[in-house]
Amino acid sequence: MEKLLFSPYLIKYNNQWYRLFTHSWIHADWQHLLFNMVSLYYLGGKILNMWLDTYGDIKSTSLFLFLYIAGGVAATIFPYLKNQDNSSYRALGASGAVSAVIFAAILWDPIMELGLPFIPVGIPAYIFGPLYLLIEYFVMRNIKTGVAHDAHLGGALFGILFVLFLNLDKGKDFLNLFF
Repeated sequence: MEKLLFSPYLIKYNNQWYRLFTHSWIHADWQHLLFNMVSLYYLGGKILNMWLDTYGDIKSTSLFLFLYIAGGVAATIFPYLKNQDNSSYRALGASGAVSAVIFAAILWDPIMELGLPFIPVGIPAYIFGPLYLLIEYFVMRNIKTGVAHDAHLGGALFGILFVLFLNLDKGKDFLNLFF
């Protein structure tokens, strides 16, 4: 496991660039893995089905794989910049990649309802997304949790930018829900 962890220090000083990818394939425990994979299953399936309707089989599958893999790498940018000289920083998990998929789905279909296990009512995605980002940012800045909230934010940002690159009108549609 140690050889697969995300370690900005080892990436910078030992040129272990493979760690930008491998950290996404390991998890701390089964609950961590389960939460990521359930989120990926539901929202990944949703965005993939929407893209199948728009782009067809091969292109939509390629877009999805790129979103997931590149989203996982993009999620490491903020933690890398912040911790590249910190030899004790380590991270693992697919949360950044899953965050990219979640926010791509939110932007693509902002009126879908999302829920959390402890909230019995669905929340429109265009409300859920910004609230999630605000909470992640607040916790990242104010509370030491041992969770890479900066990776969640980086993945989310990548997912949003990816959708805007594919279809700028999705961003306009999202904003129109507020104005």
